[in-house]
Amino acid sequence: TARARGEIAITFDDGPDAEVTPQVLDLLEARGARATFFCIAERAARHPRLCREIVARGHGLENHSQRHSHGFAFNGLGGFRRDLATAQATIAEASGRQPRFFRTPAGLRNPLLDPVLHELGLSLVTWTRRGFDTRRDDPAHVAALLTEGIAAGDILLLHDGNSARTASGRPVVLEVLPRVLDAAQSLNLKPVALHQAIAA
Repeated sequence: TARARGEIAITFDDGPDAEVTPQVLDLLEARGARATFFCIAERAARHPRLCREIVARGHGLENHSQRHSHGFAFNGLGGFRRDLATAQATIAEASGRQPRFFRTPAGLRNPLLDPVLHELGLSLVTWTRRGFDTRRDDPAHVAALLTEGIAAGDILLLHDGNSARTASGRPVVLEVLPRVLDAAQSLNLKPVALHQAIAA
């Protein structure tokens, strides 16, 4: 298991973002870390070259719904089926890879989602730690929420899309990620993509 192998999963939601995502990729590359990007399909369609770069660099690119609607959790079977199937096709076209994992907008869901996930061969992924980096502008505080007590098997939630900004205007995630990677390294925890963790 990932826990036995000393692995963690760093995940990013709400991208891809033309400004932030390339910088996130470079930070990960510099440390030899792999991550998973839960992409909003409409955004993926606008940035297919960036999607393909995510995949080419060995990261996971997964389904975070077609539009990230705030009413997503109130869908019925038909609504879930339309949204997820459309997002699957959109992301596969943009990235060249069919998503295997799904994360709901805002983490909200209802029981009617489960049969649709099964139909589409998708596994639901949540998280064990979040830093609220879309709302908090203090990188030290966000990093502390993500790393205090971090252990193998943890799934961390960050955002390359909709990141809050520091007082100087820099996306918080770009200040937080190096701290998270430092913490992982100090504890001999290896950041891997979800598809790598499952395959292993």
